[in-house]
Amino acid sequence: MEPCNDTQISEFLLLGFAEEPEWQLLIFGLFLYMYLITVFGNLLIILVVTSDCQLHKPMFFFLSNLSFVDICFISTTIPKMLWNIQTQSKVITYEDCITQIYFFILSAVLDIFLLTVMAYDRFVAICHPLHYTVIMNPQLCRLLVLVSWIICILNSLLQCLMTLQLSFRGSVEIPHFFCDLSQIIQLSCSDTFLNNMVMYFTVGLLGGGPLAGILYSYSKIVSCIRRISSAQGKYKAFSTCASHLLVVSLFFCTSIGVYFSAAATHGSHASAVASVMYTVVTPLLNPFIYSLRNKDIKGALKRFFAMESLKRKLILGL
Repeated sequence: MEPCNDTQISEFLLLGFAEEPEWQLLIFGLFLYMYLITVFGNLLIILVVTSDCQLHKPMFFFLSNLSFVDICFISTTIPKMLWNIQTQSKVITYEDCITQIYFFILSAVLDIFLLTVMAYDRFVAICHPLHYTVIMNPQLCRLLVLVSWIICILNSLLQCLMTLQLSFRGSVEIPHFFCDLSQIIQLSCSDTFLNNMVMYFTVGLLGGGPLAGILYSYSKIVSCIRRISSAQGKYKAFSTCASHLLVVSLFFCTSIGVYFSAAATHGSHASAVASVMYTVVTPLLNPFIYSLRNKDIKGALKRFFAMESLKRKLILGL
């Protein structure tokens, strides 16, 4: 390892996806469209859940929190990328990069925790239906979300404080469209052994632990569904967790796929392209999955738009 100089770096360069102007325009339009659809779709879920009293249930309380986190998740990366394309600049300041790392890790891990809490909610609803309202009371639901926020905030602070100890040499080019923690650590000229150990430990603890909890919950759910005698009962029980299972599969499969593809190709550009799946596509698809697969959400959306249409007619009439 070459020694670091004493000059404090002030900015990084985000290389993004492509250099050609025609590709830049296409990427800008595509990501702007996906960003607007994601924000609108998740805001609509939040608005419908909070305004419809029939959706004031634990499952939809967690869903509205997940939608809020998904908005934060995609907003940590895409607006800066769009701004850089628009201004034809690749620069991100050191402070903005650390801030982006903080909120990216916070949103990503919080997504995992909320998906785990939702899996526990489905486990109680299917395996212990008679005790569901007692177990999943409002106090416990709020506590689960609060504890998830606290753990994720502390983890993000730890990762950023560790990153602040790193030194860099010269102009640092990040072969990504956002400040990815693993890329930053690789590009440092400091001793990164402790940073890597902390990063891998937290990934295993805060990623692998919740994943194990989700798999355990669904093993119990499948076992419980198999004991149901009627086919209609099995379908009804499975339909209550189908949307969540699809979102969990999409998030974890794409996240794990990013690291496997990067390890297989040894290319940072491939990692950047694969990262789009869980940083952009997953938050984009979540509202569609829940609105199309859940009859309660579909009914609430119909009532919401019917009410808005009625209000508009009354206002025009007056």
